[in-house]
Amino acid sequence: MGKPTIAISHLGCEKNRIDSEHMLGLLAQAGYQIDANEALADYVIVNTCSFIEVAREESVRTLVELAEAEKKIIISGCMAQHFKEQLLEELPEAVAIVGTGDYQKIVDVVERVERGEIVKEVAAKPTYIADEKTPRYRTTAEAVAYLRVAEGCDYKCSFCIIPQLRGKQRSRSIESIVAEAKELAEQGVEEIILISQITTNYGLDLYGEPKLAQLLRELGKVDVPWIRMHYAYPTGLTPQVIAAIKETQNVLPYLDLPLQHSHPEILRAMNRPWQGEVNDKIIERLKKEIPEAVLRTTFIVGFPGETEEHFAHLMQFVKRHEFDHLGVFTFSPEAETPAYNLPKQVTQAVKEKRREALMQVQQPIAAKKNQAWVGKTVEVLVEQENPETGAWLGRSARFAPEVDGLVYFEGETSLGSMCKVKIKAAEVYDLYGEVVKEAGN
Repeated sequence: MGKPTIAISHLGCEKNRIDSEHMLGLLAQAGYQIDANEALADYVIVNTCSFIEVAREESVRTLVELAEAEKKIIISGCMAQHFKEQLLEELPEAVAIVGTGDYQKIVDVVERVERGEIVKEVAAKPTYIADEKTPRYRTTAEAVAYLRVAEGCDYKCSFCIIPQLRGKQRSRSIESIVAEAKELAEQGVEEIILISQITTNYGLDLYGEPKLAQLLRELGKVDVPWIRMHYAYPTGLTPQVIAAIKETQNVLPYLDLPLQHSHPEILRAMNRPWQGEVNDKIIERLKKEIPEAVLRTTFIVGFPGETEEHFAHLMQFVKRHEFDHLGVFTFSPEAETPAYNLPKQVTQAVKEKRREALMQVQQPIAAKKNQAWVGKTVEVLVEQENPETGAWLGRSARFAPEVDGLVYFEGETSLGSMCKVKIKAAEVYDLYGEVVKEAGN
């Protein structure tokens, strides 16, 4: 009898996505059939997210739907790490639980399940990190790949459960990361996105000091047009890192700054007091040193104790700095974090109202930023084609996948390639244009 067919239901962030891709790679290498259609699979691995309540609800919904379809379920990821005891009790269809530091054992887990065992493979403190030798089956668009530079987090933000679920920071070596980047370039990848919990702290655990600047310069030697960085904490944007961004041609001047708030009192309550002193300074320095820098950030509204005054401070901060892209989350109280028990919890209605107000402040800023590109020609990475209309969809260097806008355009080009597009129109989040014909075409 042949080996069972396996599908994966991926939930959560791009860090989770890489775990999914490694599991698929290991299973494919071991001879298992991989099927995108969950209905046809013998087993479905659900790689769950447990960051906030909304993410858990989505994970639970997916698990219940699969259980009702009488699927044999392997639960992996953050929720498996978080609720390892309850999940097996409450979901009899679950045949295995695999923690965030144990996904590399997935082949062994499936083999044990096949022998009739109910498997619980969850290390109390995750310590594993995959490297360039770990098989990987990419699930992103062909021309885009995420590259994990480190796993885990040493910070203790009062609202965040991630250090408990992912363990302490552990960085890969520069050599390992560069080797994987070269491999991805050989596969035709045009954009590599560096991720970790705190990318600006890269190397601190391994080398005794952050080594992001050195890593960026080494990646500059890899033949890939775009290298993008996510999760760049402002405190880690040292003069050396800023210089490396400026001087390394394929490193995009795109910075994803997870600021979370602007008011020093709220940042103190979030256990991020150091940040209040640097937010304004670092943003001003970035704009001065890298005038073309694209700044994205995220904020949490409705944190316990956030007053109207605190929120007004945040609104003014957003108006003053005019971020290119901005995401807003309402505070989610997590039972095992200090913020859960803080006094002066904000009602959900107020949180939603503040989120809406902040997005309304941001929309004209985003529209103005986009409007500035009308009439200009930009490099676009082509990601989708509409075969019926001949229209294309892609992203300029200003837009990261899944979180920012898109470029809609027409003309002659090909999937996975880079092409020049003249921007004809702009909306709040997206751009519209047509391919610029090269001379002689």
